Amino acid sequence: MAELREATYTVAGDYQIHLKEAGSGPAVVFIHGSGPGASGASNFRQNIDAFVSAGYRVILPDMIGYGASSKPEGVDYPLQLFTDTLYDALRQHGVESAHLIGNSLGGGVAIQMTLDHPEFARRLVLMAPGAVAEQASYFTMPGIAKMVSGFGGPDFNLEEQRRLIANLLHPDYADRIPEELVAERFAVARTQPKDVLARMKTPNLGLRLHELDKPIFVMWGLNDEFCPESHARLFLDACPDVRTLTFARTGHWVQVERAAEFNAYAIDFLNADR
Repeated sequence: MAELREATYTVAGDYQIHLKEAGSGPAVVFIHGSGPGASGASNFRQNIDAFVSAGYRVILPDMIGYGASSKPEGVDYPLQLFTDTLYDALRQHGVESAHLIGNSLGGGVAIQMTLDHPEFARRLVLMAPGAVAEQASYFTMPGIAKMVSGFGGPDFNLEEQRRLIANLLHPDYADRIPEELVAERFAVARTQPKDVLARMKTPNLGLRLHELDKPIFVMWGLNDEFCPESHARLFLDACPDVRTLTFARTGHWVQVERAAEFNAYAIDFLNADR
């Protein structure tokens, strides 16, 4: 894998946002999703080399509450907090504009950042993006119910971490979870307060999708148990420049379960901007 450089920035609220990067060229920011143990590098490890080889500067931030970034307790975690702290760190890192690639919560952050800073975002690649419906509707999804109930209790261990990762995947892929991924996410999860999930608050950005005038590529797994694949239609109905792709026998992690195809499709889409 490409050598990863690291940096940490102090942002508003005196929080620390950590990021890794590799390669050079146009900036591509990979924004990870939610869940116990999530981090930029662990969520996109199968995508880094392909984008670096294609001539992109790959930036892998850990959002607040995740990875090696600050994990405050006793506070709410609204989407705006994720967005503002990440944007602050990226600008301090010298990023003036970037393609945004976001999965799940990270997709919602990518949308919010584009709405807030349209001059910053270039093209969007969104994999099962969240925050495009009322928050309560997501808690009816079986994957989220399992994730919230299984995190932070006295029985939380490596096997529980493996189960939580398996929930993200179609059963065809679930028996191929690398042990190093389980260990990496477990190490992060042990440092996370329950507030990261229990006090997360997301708006319904589905009502604002028509404001997005950037080229957008939405990818979804048909068997996603976290964000319903039917939400892809929201983008098709609202956005002026969008294309969608659905993968059969695929869960919530298109970039992992269909890594080779995801890399090829996403890189080809970003290359059109060169």
